[in-house]
Amino acid sequence: MTSPAVPIAVDRTLLGLAEAGELAGLFEVLASATRVRLLHALMTLDDPCMSDLAAAVGMKAQAVSNQLRKLVDLGILDTRRHGNHIHYRIVEPSVTKLLDQGLGINREQPLLKPRAS
Repeated sequence: MTSPAVPIAVDRTLLGLAEAGELAGLFEVLASATRVRLLHALMTLDDPCMSDLAAAVGMKAQAVSNQLRKLVDLGILDTRRHGNHIHYRIVEPSVTKLLDQGLGINREQPLLKPRAS
């Protein structure tokens, strides 16, 4: 069996404060319901521009732009201009894996719903 390209958490030494802080910052950015919806829209729409994303999530383009800027600044998204439109795409594949895993966990055992006792 081959080892993964990126070590999994249990195979690592204990995180230092700086690295833990960086990871917490990433999770903080991803902890926004709006940004999660935008990431999902980016996964499901074909080459969306700002107006496509705004329509998909029912928000104004400026509000969507503000949210996407945070994801671009982290290197999760990239942009390309086509005429007057800016198109967005996910360039960090681990983010789509994380979203897929989170959706799978939530479907199996919804974390925000009370469990039957």
